[in-house]
Amino acid sequence: MASRLLHRHIREQLKDLKEVTHESLVVGAIENAFQLMDEQMARERRGHQVEGGCCALVVVYLLGKVYVANAGDSRAIIVRNGEIIPMSREFTPETERQRLQLLGFLKPELLGSEFTHLEFPRRVLPKELGQRMLYRDQNMTGWAYKKIELEDLRFPLVCGEGKKARVMATIGVTRGLGDHNLKVCSSTLPIKPFLSCFPEVRVYDLTQYEHCPDDVLVLGTDGLWDVTTDCEVAATVDRVLSAYEPNDHSRYTALAQALVLGARGTPRDRGWRLPNNKLGSGDDISVFVIPLGGPGSYS
Repeated sequence: MASRLLHRHIREQLKDLKEVTHESLVVGAIENAFQLMDEQMARERRGHQVEGGCCALVVVYLLGKVYVANAGDSRAIIVRNGEIIPMSREFTPETERQRLQLLGFLKPELLGSEFTHLEFPRRVLPKELGQRMLYRDQNMTGWAYKKIELEDLRFPLVCGEGKKARVMATIGVTRGLGDHNLKVCSSTLPIKPFLSCFPEVRVYDLTQYEHCPDDVLVLGTDGLWDVTTDCEVAATVDRVLSAYEPNDHSRYTALAQALVLGARGTPRDRGWRLPNNKLGSGDDISVFVIPLGGPGSYS
């Protein structure tokens, strides 16, 4: 639904701008479009029994600038003359811990009697009541000690590390579209209040640099980035594009395919494996490659 309709919301919001006097107007139009998309999902789920949610990563080109909007754990990078320029960041329980904890602190009713907004290095045990343990709250980046109280025995709002980090022990992404029906397992507590549909929008000015045909914007879902670093993607960009003539547009399709296949790995006796024998990505792997310079490009 998002892939079919989100760009229409963005287009309508941009049409409402009589003139673009500042890039913040475009950023605001994109942010508003994401919210309208999420609201449409909320309305239509009632009549169509629509469940679930999704991340969204969007690129808008307007008046010489590229706007990259990300809500979720996908990622976009620019590879320019071998240099890597991050154009997004992932939104996970770890990266948004303080936002989530602040909401839980301000609206404790969202936590019910099951969760605490505080974070501890590990689950607190009943026998540790009255003892001192490290903790951190919504204001802290470091750790401090506190005396363990009865409420601290509740499950932490944010738990786990890396790909295993979860909000309310349920979901590992903190921004996206949909998920209006999502509830904590074996509970009636809704998780949607903690999930934001608003993207972070980053802007790249194409006119400030003379781009060549090998300069590209790479968009990928977490299935790519779980097993591939930014540097490895940049190396693949150089390897694949150098094997094609600069005016051969199929080179960008070949690059996207190489990135997908590289993250998937090859079938072996014990599953799909990467060249280093680690497991290939078992997640969705979607990749877009957008050329920034050369024949047929924007600049």
